[in-house]
Amino acid sequence: MPSKPIIDAFFDEATFTVTYLVTDPQTKRAAIVDPVLDYDPKSGKASTRSAERVLAKAAERQASIDWILETHAHADHLTAAPFLKSRTGARTVIGEHIRDVQRIFRKVFNASDVSEDGREFDKLVADGETLPLGNLAIEVMHLPGHTPADVAYSIGAAVFVGDTIFMPDYGTARADFPGGDAATLYRSIRRLLSLPAETRLFMCHDYKAPGRDQYAWETSVADERARNVHVHDGVAEAEFVAMRKKRDATLAAPVLLLPSVQVNIRAGHFPPPDDNGQSYLRIPVKLVTA
Repeated sequence: MPSKPIIDAFFDEATFTVTYLVTDPQTKRAAIVDPVLDYDPKSGKASTRSAERVLAKAAERQASIDWILETHAHADHLTAAPFLKSRTGARTVIGEHIRDVQRIFRKVFNASDVSEDGREFDKLVADGETLPLGNLAIEVMHLPGHTPADVAYSIGAAVFVGDTIFMPDYGTARADFPGGDAATLYRSIRRLLSLPAETRLFMCHDYKAPGRDQYAWETSVADERARNVHVHDGVAEAEFVAMRKKRDATLAAPVLLLPSVQVNIRAGHFPPPDDNGQSYLRIPVKLVTA
C-alpha cells in the first residue's frame, strides 16, 4: 500500500503564499509546490531566501527533489522555479493550458521572446495525467476558472489546490483575470468537492478571514462542502456567479501582478537582458481620462 506523503508547509507573509515540500517517506523522492521568489517591488531586488528554507528542509529529510509543480501562472508572487531547478535538477511542471495564458500576456507585455507553446517549462501536464513520486503518484486535475491554466495536484489523498478555493471562512478565488470565468470556476470547485469527504485540501494562499487570528492552509472536502462561505453545498451556480462578479468588481489588482505574470509565463525567468546586460520588467501604461 502506498505511503502517505510527508508535507512541509512554508508560509510567505509578504505574499500570503504557501509553498509545500511533499516527500515520499519510503523512497525520499520529493516535489515542491508553488515556490516563492522573494521580490521587493520598491527596489527591484529579488532574493532566494524563501526557496533556501525549502531546500534546507529537504536536506534535513534527506529528500531528492524530482519535480517543481506550479498550479498556475501566479499573479501575486514570482516563482523561484529556476533557482530550485539549478540547485536540484528538478523539472518544472505546469498545466498544458499555460499556452492560453502565454498567448494572452505575450500581447499585453509585447513580449516577443515568450512562446505560445509552453516550451519555457520542462513538462506540460494534462487533466488526468500522472507523474511518479517514489512509491506515490502525482495526479493532475485541470481546474480552470481563476485562470484557464489552473491545475491541482493530488498526492496520496492530499490535494494542492492552487488558487481555486480558499479556507472555508474565506471563500473562493477571483475570476476576473484575463481568461478567467466565474461559471467555469464554480464547476471546477464542484468537481474538486466531489472527491471523498476525508480528502485533505492544501491552499496556495491564506489571508486570515475576519475573526480568525492565525493563518491556516489545510482543510478537507467535508469542511469546504459544509462551511465554505461562497460555495458550500446548496449554493447554485447562478448564485455563485452573481456573488463572484459583484465581489471581483471591488477588488484591487494584486500588488505584484505586473512583475509576477511576465516572469511566471517565462517559467520564472526574467526577460532577456538589454544590450547593457540588465533585465527590465515592463509596465503597460494607460491614461484614463475623466
